Amino acid sequence: MRTVALGSSDLLVPAIALGCMRIKHLEDARIRELISTALDEGVTMFDHADIYGGDHACEERFGTALGWSASEREQVILQSKCGIREGYYDASAEHIVASVDESLRALRTDYLDILLLHRPDALMEPDEVAEAFDTLTASGKVRAFGVSNHSRGQMELLRASVAQPLVANQLQLSLAHAPVIAEGVALNMADAQSVDRSGGILDYCRMTSTTVQAWSPMRGPGWEGPFLGDRDRFPGLNDVVDRLAAEYQVSPEAIGTAWITRHPARIQVVLGTTSPERLRRSAPGADLVLTRPQWYELFRSAGHIVP
Repeated sequence: MRTVALGSSDLLVPAIALGCMRIKHLEDARIRELISTALDEGVTMFDHADIYGGDHACEERFGTALGWSASEREQVILQSKCGIREGYYDASAEHIVASVDESLRALRTDYLDILLLHRPDALMEPDEVAEAFDTLTASGKVRAFGVSNHSRGQMELLRASVAQPLVANQLQLSLAHAPVIAEGVALNMADAQSVDRSGGILDYCRMTSTTVQAWSPMRGPGWEGPFLGDRDRFPGLNDVVDRLAAEYQVSPEAIGTAWITRHPARIQVVLGTTSPERLRRSAPGADLVLTRPQWYELFRSAGHIVP
């Protein structure tokens, strides 16, 4: 599988990462099958969060089921996120450091390759975040840092205090939910799509060598379910996806992946599936390069305007 540089770091990551937010109730054998399939497909990066499953539960299942040796651990990339608590957000230094310690315990590892702040904390003190990042860097517990669901202004505020590069920003993005792309295409038009909701976050990430990680890459707008196969809501989109899937002899999931990875921002797709078969169907999209007309046809069929 194609790899991309993670932000400004020297860490190469696969174009697809596997999100582990739904493995809490999987048996050990099913977790091992899922991770084995991922590795077979070249997916060597696994995305976690302290909140997944509640109180590090999914990280615990991952660490227990796999029980990797030190040498096996070195062959993969583990990312986790922190900051979401029950009813509020917490980017205090105390919570960041404590959450990482719990993630390391649950994952059965000595370090995280990447730590992201999961959501913007309105009460965040950037100097506290800097203190936590310095502590985690000095101890070797975290090797790289980033954010999730953060705006340009929030990232700039952090960068004014934090010494470490912010190498990633995890944002919701799919063919059917693409405001960070669509708003720029419709700039200066009298259409709702032209409203700047993100502050140009995609272009900002490109200019600052920040890798965008696309979460929910197969989901419809907002919190709606998957768009693939949903002909009631997305008949035209599924027609185009199915036609291109047949043309390239891949699955519809691969086309959904390929649309994201075709973007020149070198976006990394974070798949949240627990199905080995769905993972296999999605993976070829990372190496499939859609033509410009095909990319825009998918974009239009998803309901986005091209003025």
